[in-house]
Amino acid sequence: MTAFALGLYRTATGLADRLRSVWLLILMVPVAVLLLDAARLPSVLNIAIDAFVSTLPFILFAVALIAYLKATGAEAVVARAFEGRETRMIAFAALFGGLAPFCSCEVIPFIAGLLAVGAPLSAVMAFWLSSPLIDPPTVLITAGALGWEYAIAKAVAAVGLGLFGGFGVQYLTRGGAFASALRERSGCGGCGCAASDFGRAPNWRFWNENARRATFATEFRANLLFLIKWLLFAYLLEALLIIYVPAESVARVVGGSGIASVVTGAVVGMPAYLNSYAAPALVSGLVEQGMSTGAAMAFLVAGAVSSIPAMVAVWSLVRRPVFAAYLGFGFVGAVIAGIVFQMVV
Repeated sequence: MTAFALGLYRTATGLADRLRSVWLLILMVPVAVLLLDAARLPSVLNIAIDAFVSTLPFILFAVALIAYLKATGAEAVVARAFEGRETRMIAFAALFGGLAPFCSCEVIPFIAGLLAVGAPLSAVMAFWLSSPLIDPPTVLITAGALGWEYAIAKAVAAVGLGLFGGFGVQYLTRGGAFASALRERSGCGGCGCAASDFGRAPNWRFWNENARRATFATEFRANLLFLIKWLLFAYLLEALLIIYVPAESVARVVGGSGIASVVTGAVVGMPAYLNSYAAPALVSGLVEQGMSTGAAMAFLVAGAVSSIPAMVAVWSLVRRPVFAAYLGFGFVGAVIAGIVFQMVV
């Protein structure tokens, strides 16, 4: 009887593990749409596939870079660049993040690589928060839709948010928080593996050694599958949001004036998938309809930092305390940016 009960337990546990599989969820989303609303299935798939294809070059480059670092044994060299002068690294990461042309999803594999080679979490958080907010094309798009006041203010907010999150994490880390940032996952990949065993002298021509070639292949395959899995799931969720919860309807609830409207703008902007290229035109129309300037800025900042694909990817990569800190700094920073912008303007 005990053996039978143990067998049932193991069967149930195995079934639960399979049901929690991200690959199964990826399959279930289009199947559910097919059964419940077949006419919308092509639109859902087109949105998800287009978003994934546009991100794929960044993924391939990042995965190849992580695998190269592992195979050459260059991790120690890269890690030493992030040793000491943590304050300088936070400031540099916040400034550099504003120049990097990555959206909130595309930055994920680069963050994984930085954490894997020993970059301090504070500097990584600074880059993580500032990068999705602004880049040169976004400045022009925002200026064209909302004016240069919004464009310049958003650029300043991006750097400010990076500094806010970076120094905030530095303070919390010194207090004992975030002892382990990355989630554990099976297989060896750049996001979760220990440093290579090739020693501290890198061999840049790794292809000359069998062991290093094997490491490159293993790292490339593991990281590629890991990122494809989570980003496919994220973009399917994004497509469902776009199709069934129109951004215009979500954003229309943000109006009025005062601090309450700014907070509401951040609350609505966080789950809405409005990246820095798509949001300015929509927000421009809302401002004309009476949306406060502070709420508009909070909406822009919060939406770029914490779109659904970004949150899914971050959740898959880091432990819950780091994920909570990312969302917390993003939300508070968006509210502060909105309040300051409304006071100045």
